[in-house]
Amino acid sequence: MSLTALESLHRLTVLESPTGDPRALGALAEVLEADAHRAGFTVTREPHPTGDHLLWNRPGSGPPILLLTHYDTVWPVGTLATMPWSAEDDVIRGPGVYDTKAGIVALLAAVAALPATGCPEIRVVVVADEEIGSPTAVDLVRSEARRARAVLGLEPPHPGGDLKTGRRGSTRARIEVTGVEAHAALDPDAGVNAIDELVDQLVRFRTEVAGRPVLLNTGTIGGGGRTNVVAGRAHADLGLRFGTPGDEEAVLGTLRALRPVRAGARVTTRLLSHRPAWQPSAATAGLLDRIRAVASGIGQELGGLPADGAADTNTTGALGVATVDGLAPRGGGAHARTEWVSSAGVAERIALLTALLGPDGLAGGQV
Repeated sequence: MSLTALESLHRLTVLESPTGDPRALGALAEVLEADAHRAGFTVTREPHPTGDHLLWNRPGSGPPILLLTHYDTVWPVGTLATMPWSAEDDVIRGPGVYDTKAGIVALLAAVAALPATGCPEIRVVVVADEEIGSPTAVDLVRSEARRARAVLGLEPPHPGGDLKTGRRGSTRARIEVTGVEAHAALDPDAGVNAIDELVDQLVRFRTEVAGRPVLLNTGTIGGGGRTNVVAGRAHADLGLRFGTPGDEEAVLGTLRALRPVRAGARVTTRLLSHRPAWQPSAATAGLLDRIRAVASGIGQELGGLPADGAADTNTTGALGVATVDGLAPRGGGAHARTEWVSSAGVAERIALLTALLGPDGLAGGQV
């Protein structure tokens, strides 16, 4: 890994950029756009109140290659105080280094090294809210994917560096319950407890889902206010992962069909974000073969297999566009305080992306 790339990763990491913090994201966006401009991109933005999405373009011949990445992280501002940047031997640590600021650094270094002519058009979407399902970016991703010859995802790879060729569908859903407030001691029967109703709904839903190969996580619960008041409102946010569209539709149908257990309670459900299942396809298999051939030509060996986690490549893969993800550098500890990225892995991915985006890369073969 070159000193320039290391310095770039350090600069991006110390600009903490949690999802939904427009001030922090805006500060990092300014730096990213300057770096992208120096690498040869023209830069534009799609503005959003919670954080702008960044669009970069490098002109070239033929249908574009679309790269997807994001600059938001799961870490709140201030995390650096207890999870500081460090670079020792091959291990670089810090909030967001692995997921996925090292991927952005590798891409910018690769594009800066490309020749002025002979390359395909390169388009990049840098999403601001990927870590919560890209609710404001999905239409942008879909629109860009429809005109691309291939999509490369700059999410972290499998352990060791292998690429990702499919993903579970991922949906964030909310169950909301409205009850009736009353004095919990003097007139409890006049109330309808929204928290009790919510608990029963969660048990019912989990029982219905248990027979299917679906991952269900109750991530947050909120509601009520005082112990001497029957709770009038409650909600729970759920994380759901699906292997197939059939399981997805069946489980979401069950969610939509929830009805109150208690008279006087009202139960509603809504989707907070949705990513369809990306199942392995011939298009993706062909793209992986081409990537492996290019990698072999520079002395790298790569494999590819589906992943459980979700990303913006769910959207493009489900559209049938040739898609491969996991092209960020190898490392580990995504969303954990052990997060790290390999310095040698950054250098490997710079070399691979340079080869893939160059005249003899993806544009030079059948995709």
